[in-house]
Amino acid sequence: MKLTLSWLKDHLETDATLDEIVERLTSIGLEVEHVDDKSSLKPFVIAKVLTAVQHPDADRLRVLTVDTGDGKPPVQVVCGAPNARAGLIGAFAAPGTYVPGIDVTLAVGKIRGVESHGMMCSERELELSDEHNGIIDLPEDAPVGISFASYAHLDDPVIEINLTPNRPDATSVYGIARDLAASGLGRLVGGAIMPHVGNGMCPVKVTIEAPELCPGFALRLVRGVKNGPSPKWLQQRLIAIGLRPISALVDITNYVTFDRGRPLHVFDAGKVAGNLTVRRARDGEKVQALDGREYALTPEMCVISDEDGVESIAGIMGGEHSGCDENTSDVLIESALWDPITTARTGRTLGIITDARYRFERGVDPEFMVPGVELATKLVLDFCGGTPTETEVVGYAGHQPKIVSFPLSEVKRLTGIEVPSRTSLDILSRLGFEPRGSGEIVDVKVPSWRPDVDGKADLVEEVMRIHGVDNIAPQPLGAHNAVNARILTTLQVRTRTAKRALAVRGMMEAVTWSFIPAKHAELFGGGQMALKLANPIAADMSDMRPSLLPGLIAAAQRNADRGIGDVALFEVSGTYEGDGADQQRRVAAGVRRGTAKLDGSGRNWAGNSGPVGVFDAKADAIAALEACGAPVDRLQVEAGGPAWYHPGRSGTIKLGPKTVLGTFGEFHPKTLEGLDVSGPLCGFEVFVDAVPEPKAKPTKTKPKLELSAFQAVKRDFAFVVDRAVEAGTLVRAALAADKKLISGVSVFDIFEGTSLGAAKKSIAIEVSIQPVEKTLTDEDFEALARRIVENVGKQTGGVLRT
Repeated sequence: MKLTLSWLKDHLETDATLDEIVERLTSIGLEVEHVDDKSSLKPFVIAKVLTAVQHPDADRLRVLTVDTGDGKPPVQVVCGAPNARAGLIGAFAAPGTYVPGIDVTLAVGKIRGVESHGMMCSERELELSDEHNGIIDLPEDAPVGISFASYAHLDDPVIEINLTPNRPDATSVYGIARDLAASGLGRLVGGAIMPHVGNGMCPVKVTIEAPELCPGFALRLVRGVKNGPSPKWLQQRLIAIGLRPISALVDITNYVTFDRGRPLHVFDAGKVAGNLTVRRARDGEKVQALDGREYALTPEMCVISDEDGVESIAGIMGGEHSGCDENTSDVLIESALWDPITTARTGRTLGIITDARYRFERGVDPEFMVPGVELATKLVLDFCGGTPTETEVVGYAGHQPKIVSFPLSEVKRLTGIEVPSRTSLDILSRLGFEPRGSGEIVDVKVPSWRPDVDGKADLVEEVMRIHGVDNIAPQPLGAHNAVNARILTTLQVRTRTAKRALAVRGMMEAVTWSFIPAKHAELFGGGQMALKLANPIAADMSDMRPSLLPGLIAAAQRNADRGIGDVALFEVSGTYEGDGADQQRRVAAGVRRGTAKLDGSGRNWAGNSGPVGVFDAKADAIAALEACGAPVDRLQVEAGGPAWYHPGRSGTIKLGPKTVLGTFGEFHPKTLEGLDVSGPLCGFEVFVDAVPEPKAKPTKTKPKLELSAFQAVKRDFAFVVDRAVEAGTLVRAALAADKKLISGVSVFDIFEGTSLGAAKKSIAIEVSIQPVEKTLTDEDFEALARRIVENVGKQTGGVLRT
C-alpha cells in the first residue's frame, strides 16, 4: 500500500513530522517498508531561456543560453525540443544530475561540435507523464532559481506500507489516517460525503442472478460528461504510487480505490446494450479485458453482462468493449460487493492481479458501497461536468454487525500488561468499535470495515497495538521444577540428531517443496485423491509429497545441470499418506549423485572413487537410524525395496518381521526417466517416527561411564562364503564371538571371481578389539581370532580366505 504524505494529511490533521508518522505507523502494526522522499527530483531547478539560436550543424537542434538563477553567467545548452524558445521557463538539470526518465547521469558533452552544459527537461524525463514532445513550459511568474520539485509540489514523500492480509481497512489512505488518529497522532478529517440529488431514475437496470456471488450492486448514470485529462494534482498522486494516469473518469476510480478502499468501475453507457445482469459465466464465454488480453471464463466465475454478452469480470477487471475514452459522453458508475473467495479464485485462475482484486478478496466495507458512488459522482461532476440520475441499488440488505463479548480482563491475561478498562474501551471507540454496557464484560459492536475481527483475542490485539506493544516488558522463561526436565520431544531430538549425523557424513541439507507434480507423486506411491490439492499454487505443485526423494533427486539434477554433478543432499521433514494428521510421517532421506561417496573405513582398494551405489545409501540409512536411537545391532536388512528402487540393488531395513524402519538403494531406470534425471544416483529413506522408544531401565544411581585405559586394536579377516550369504549375517556372527572384547565390525571389501569357485564370494571385515581389563598378548589375540573364525564358520559356512 502506497500513499503520499500530503494525501495522508487530507484525512489527518496533524503537526507530526514524517519521521514521527513513520515510527507511529510501524508501532501500531502498519509496518513501513520504504519511504521515498523524491530525492531524485531535488537537483532540478527552474531556469529561464534567454536566447535560442539555430545549431550550426543540425536543423532540429537549437543552442540555448539559460539563466539558472544562481547568480552565475548563463550556461549553454543544446536542445532538440520543438518548443524551445527565448523567454521559456522550464526545469533545468545541471551536469552531474541523474535524470530518472532516461536513466542517465548528465555530463558536459559536445553535440554536433557544440558544448552542452546540462539539459532542459520534458515531463517524461522527470517521470511526471508520458509527454515528451516538448520541454516543460511553466508560467511566466514561475520563480527562477528555486527547486522545481518544490514549486510543482513534487517533493511529497511516498510511504510504502507492508500490509498483512487481515487488514482490509488499511488498504485505503482514510483507513490508515483513522488508525493514526486513534493512536493520538492527530485528528481524523474529510470523512463526510454529501449525497447528490439525481435527475430521474437510472435508465439502466440491474438484475442479480447469483446473489451468493454479489450481495449488493449500486449503479448511477451521469449524462453529458466531457472526459479529458484529470487535474494535475490527481495525476501526480497516481504517478507517485505507481499508477499511470489515463483519463479523468478512469483516474477517479483509481483515486477512490486508494483513497477509501472502494474499488469502482465506469462503463461507457453508449456502449452498453440494454440492462446489466450479474451472473455466473457460461462455458466457452470469453471477454476482451482492459489489459488487451482475451480471457476464457468458467461457471465458477462471476461476470457483469449486458444483452450482447460479458462486459466485466466481476471484482477484477472491466471489459475493453465498454471502456471509457475521450468520446464518452454518458458514464455508468458501478459500485458493488463481490464474494471474496470467488474473486480470489477467479483472479488466481486467470492470472490477473489488480488493485480491485486485492481489496475485494480481503473484504471491502459494505456500508461504503453507496457512499462510494456518491464520492465518485462528486469527482465526475467536478472534473467532467454532467447531470447525475438517482442511484440504482439492488440486492443490498444492509450490514449485520458482529457483536463480540469482551471480558476486559483478557487484556491482562493475554498480554501481561495492566491496561485500565476505561483506556481499553476508549481505544476501541477511537478505532470505530462501539462498546456497550458496563462492568467487567462488555459487548462490542464491530464496525463494518473490520471483517477480520471475530473474537475477544482480536479486540485485545486492537487495544495492544494502539496502547503500544513496546509496553510489553520482556520476561525470561520460567524455570522447570527439575534440572533435567525434558524440553524437546523425542521427535524433535531425533530430527536434530539425524541432521547432525548426515551432515557429518558430508551431506548438505536441502529444504524442498511439500508439493510435487502428480507424475512424480505416482512414481513414489502417491497420486491418490487424498493427496491432491484443491487449489494448487502452480500446475506442477498439485500433490502433497508421499516421499522426500522426488524433491531431493530434482535438486541434485539442478546442481548437475549447473556443472556440479557430485552432490550429496539430505532432508529431514514430513511426508504424507493422506489428509489426516495421523497420516503424516517424519522422514530422514538423502541422495548421492556421481562420485559423492563417503568411505567410512578411510580406505578404498579401487584407487579413485567410483560411482555411488547401494552400499553408500545403506551406510547413510544405518547412520541416520543409529542417530535416532535405533538398536543397530538388531536390525535386519532384506534384499529389495519399493518399486522406485532397482530390484537387485536395494534393501529394506526392519526391526523384527513387521516394523519397517527404512529403505535404500540405487534408483530404477524407469524412475529416473520419469523424473527426467540422469547419472549414478542412490538414496535412502528412514522413518524417524517408526523407531521405537528406548526402554527405561529403573536405577537408583546414575550409570557410570567406563573408559578403557588400553589401546584398541583392529584386525582384518576375509571369509569365503556362498554368494547367497548376506554380509550382515557374517558381521553379526563375528560380533557374537566375544561381546566383551569386540567393540565393532565393519565390512570394507566384497569380491567375487572365478578363483574363489562357483557361486562363492569373499567378504572382508575389520574387527575392532577393545581390551578392558589388561593388555592382550599374542596368545590372547590368536585365541580370539580362532573364536571369530569358528563362529563365522558355524553360522555362515564361511572359511578363512588364504
